[in-house]
Amino acid sequence: MSDFHLLEKLVQIQAPSGNEAPLKDFIVDYVTTNQSRWKSKPQVFHGKGFQDAIVMVFGKPTTAIFAHMDSIGFTVGYDNNLIKIGGPQLIDGTELVGEDSIGKIETELVMVEEDDDITYRCSSDRMIDRGTSLTFKPNFREDEEYIQSPYMDNRLGVWVALEVAKTLENGAIVFSTYEEHGGGSVGYLGRFLYDQFDIQQALISDITWVTEGIKHGKGVAISMRDQGIPRRSYLDKIVQIASDHSVHFQLEVESAGGSDGTMLQKSDLPFDWCFIGAPEDHVHSPDEKVHKSDIEDMIKIYQILMKNL
Repeated sequence: MSDFHLLEKLVQIQAPSGNEAPLKDFIVDYVTTNQSRWKSKPQVFHGKGFQDAIVMVFGKPTTAIFAHMDSIGFTVGYDNNLIKIGGPQLIDGTELVGEDSIGKIETELVMVEEDDDITYRCSSDRMIDRGTSLTFKPNFREDEEYIQSPYMDNRLGVWVALEVAKTLENGAIVFSTYEEHGGGSVGYLGRFLYDQFDIQQALISDITWVTEGIKHGKGVAISMRDQGIPRRSYLDKIVQIASDHSVHFQLEVESAGGSDGTMLQKSDLPFDWCFIGAPEDHVHSPDEKVHKSDIEDMIKIYQILMKNL
């Protein structure tokens, strides 16, 4: 069974859409410190021209893993109002954290029923600087079967990509930004991979939902469609490889939802893509819950696909 200490660290880092720099810096430092122990040392691209995104390239790549770093959250607006970043669940009393010019913040989300506004309650009874980002307070829980925490979406996808990096010989890993609030980085990241390395295949390391058709503990979900529709021949190839290697998986078919794959499909690049991720319950809440066996299957399928696609 995997060691989840790194995942616990990842979910503690505040990095909502538009403020991914803290997580980007953590990942770059982690890669710099640990890559000497990996099977293959990657080229690491970040900084100018990449905003807060990161691209790692191993050997002679044909396929890229995309994992978005950002999370949902809130921006402090006028008169104590909170403005949503992405689509967080609005639960009265939810603990929120952040930091402004005065210092660290712990507060609570407050629902204003008469006009459907959301606001905050601060323990120090002070105004929070306008424009401050607030996110769910970290609360990482692990038992024999499940991990439960805010921001498994998508720190778990990031963690899986870093686990795959340890043994990856040929391939690319992309840590993207802005996915939860409309995308924005995937186009230029895909262009970089296409122009510089002729990569035209992508796997989307993200977290999906427990639904009537997708259950905990039944394997990683291979998405046949959501808002976007991957090319069927590429999807069939992935399903065949997973079947040939006895990976536990579930086939997902949804009418809504999107990911970095959707953004790739909307670009002018001839990328094939497929969303593959463990299912979670309590989506976009402080209590996102994922079965540990599905996480193991997610790591396994990515390791296999990166060798066989």
